[in-house]
Amino acid sequence: MQDVTSNDSISARPTPRRDPESSAAPTVSAGHDPGPAPVDLLRRLRARGAGDPVTHVERVPARVGVPAPWPAWAPSELRAAFARRGVVAPWQHQAEAATLAYDGGHVIVATGTASGKSLAYQLPALATLLADPRATVLYLAPTKALAADQLRAVAGLDLEGVRPACYDGDTPRAEREWIRRHSRFVLTNPDMLHHGILPGHAQWSGFLRRLAYVVIDECHTYRGVFGSHVAHVLRRLRRQCARFGATPVFVLASATSGDPATAAGRLTGLPVTAVTEDASPRGGVTFALWEPPLLPPDSTSPPVPAQAAGDHDAATDLVQVRRSALRETADLLADTVAEGVRTLAFVRSRKGAEVVAANARRALDDAVPGLGDRVAAYRGGYLREERRELERALLHGDLLGLASTNALELGVDLVGLDAVLICGYPGTRASLWQQAGRAGRSGQEALAVLVARDDPLDTYLVHHPEAIFGAPVEATVLDPANPYVLAPQLACAAVEAPLTPADLALFGDGAKEAIDQLVEAGALRQRPTGWYWRHRERPEVDLRGEGGAPVCVVESATGRLLGTVDGGSSHFLLHPGAVYLHQGVSYVVDDLDLADGCALVHAEEPDWSTHARDVTDLSVVSVRSYVDAGPVGMFLGEVDVTSQVVSYQRRRIATGEVIDTRPLDLPTRELRTVAVWFTLSPRSLTSAGVQQADVPGALHAAEHAAIGLLPLMATCDRWDIGGLSTALHPDTEAPTVFVYDGHPGGAGFAERAYGTASAWLRATRDAIAECGCETGCPSCVQSPKCGNGNNPLSKPDAIRVLDVVLENLPA
Repeated sequence: MQDVTSNDSISARPTPRRDPESSAAPTVSAGHDPGPAPVDLLRRLRARGAGDPVTHVERVPARVGVPAPWPAWAPSELRAAFARRGVVAPWQHQAEAATLAYDGGHVIVATGTASGKSLAYQLPALATLLADPRATVLYLAPTKALAADQLRAVAGLDLEGVRPACYDGDTPRAEREWIRRHSRFVLTNPDMLHHGILPGHAQWSGFLRRLAYVVIDECHTYRGVFGSHVAHVLRRLRRQCARFGATPVFVLASATSGDPATAAGRLTGLPVTAVTEDASPRGGVTFALWEPPLLPPDSTSPPVPAQAAGDHDAATDLVQVRRSALRETADLLADTVAEGVRTLAFVRSRKGAEVVAANARRALDDAVPGLGDRVAAYRGGYLREERRELERALLHGDLLGLASTNALELGVDLVGLDAVLICGYPGTRASLWQQAGRAGRSGQEALAVLVARDDPLDTYLVHHPEAIFGAPVEATVLDPANPYVLAPQLACAAVEAPLTPADLALFGDGAKEAIDQLVEAGALRQRPTGWYWRHRERPEVDLRGEGGAPVCVVESATGRLLGTVDGGSSHFLLHPGAVYLHQGVSYVVDDLDLADGCALVHAEEPDWSTHARDVTDLSVVSVRSYVDAGPVGMFLGEVDVTSQVVSYQRRRIATGEVIDTRPLDLPTRELRTVAVWFTLSPRSLTSAGVQQADVPGALHAAEHAAIGLLPLMATCDRWDIGGLSTALHPDTEAPTVFVYDGHPGGAGFAERAYGTASAWLRATRDAIAECGCETGCPSCVQSPKCGNGNNPLSKPDAIRVLDVVLENLPA
């Protein structure tokens, strides 16, 4: 489920002029001029065009910090090291969490961005390392950038004997042996723990035997299938530590989330105490909701193409209702950089981040030649050297603007940022506040702007600010009992050491059933002492559920490795003929070799962009639960989904005109997952005024809108889920709308949709009805990832369909 974004060009409106002298690089020192105040900056941005794009401004007030004394157990040399870094005393929540951990309790500190969560785990961990010269600490981060940032922080304390080191895929092999033998504070990620440390536990025996603390940073990111896998990786870690006689304390750090203690307990399998009262000081934030303006019918902005279902040759163009969020974000980034404001723009896709950076650079260079060099893109798939250089340039002020995916959402210390632009709702309120919190320097005022996409959820949110500012942060959803996760993780555990009956409780519900299935499949052999792995090679287990190993992108003329794309996205981004962007340079894919995991590309600057299209088929496997509501049925169960990328469109960059649609011959992909679906009787639709010929368009529109609004109820975004609608499904024998999790075995999203069906579909119905368009648009019923080109769709009939469901479904 890949976000395919338009390669939009920058608008023709003038960019604010700027003196050539003013493009000198700012520093990160306290003397850096942050530019205009957030309120003044927002006023200037709002006045730059016709009409006011701001639908709501929320003032998040500043907060005074509540300090606490240093715990008595904190050694003087550690206090002095923190004092050298400017930490005179801990905040109350830091001291509370640190003391709970030092006393041997498992703890999660779930407070806001920039609240100093790192000190809450550094204090007990480093105090223990100083007191016990043999103790060790393992730190886990979801991204390499965050681990590298934490390494800088710990190393900067300059504590004798700690010897912190990063151990990940970028670590040279020559350094790995030294780290295993000598480092006492190892920083890594769940992937390396899974692929490298646990399989090589014999080499790590000395480190694991002395392990005192396991720190799990930004643990709210471990949700869905990824989180379920990580939960079992942690259980495997606990199992190996127990074999060596160690029982480490787990300290978790999280963004503000719903019920963090329960989520942390599910992740670690241990009882966890939550510290949630944020006692840190915070500067005020001016938070604006920004809806890009409507475009006139004769606008030259790219239209959204609509094609007849199954017709890959003829196309008709529907005028885009609103200006692209990508173009709007690029212009705002250019404007803030021109004002001297250090800005980070979060963009949901890798391609989108490249497009925003390229368009902002182009606009700035048109105004002041060379100023565009102060803007760059940052995303996953870059080489290590590129990532580190971008991080350095941002921290030192060589860059004024950065367009990034959520790779920089997490706790990397981005000191010096004054504004954050968020291009499209990031899927959860936790991520929204995490991204907005990246701005604000030493308690100073900051500006955050959420730029709405043409999407039902974004449109709903910018017109219902209470859904953002008045709603609690979501709980983290993961399911360690997911059989599609549990069985392969048990196989990995069996390779590390034979499974015993005592391990069943550690791995939780479903473990015995999963082991029996592995025995029946011939993967495990049962003996009196336990269950043994039967094969020579290890099982291949993808923690992140990205559909296989990464695909390398190689320039065919030089053999240079440009970057990587995850296997699940390769069919969409690296198919033959696709346009691939890397640091503003455009390449065209010559060949995609899925067997070897390699795509060959050549540099080219075409005047068109590419957009892959897929087809999907679905069959019902089983029903877990259902509600019989007369003419309406609501179901939850397992389904098999078969999908295939079958073609791609080439569209003019300047106008969005569809040049042609070209066929592709890529293999099909099969997915067994969990879905929620509802059925309606044909008679109820006729009674509601939906003509038989309009049923496909009515269901299709309702499906799109329901997918777009599900992130309001579940911890997901629309790219985590898929859907299918049909006027007569062979398994239900009725008009049906399916919404399914886009991960093997499910990720908990469909269950959440089933449990909140009335509220979910009510919000869907309201979003469609309140949209100002007449026949349907990307803000309500059109989908950016529709395999049928958003045809057929019927907005009025979608409302009638949902009315029937809501009238009959119990609240």
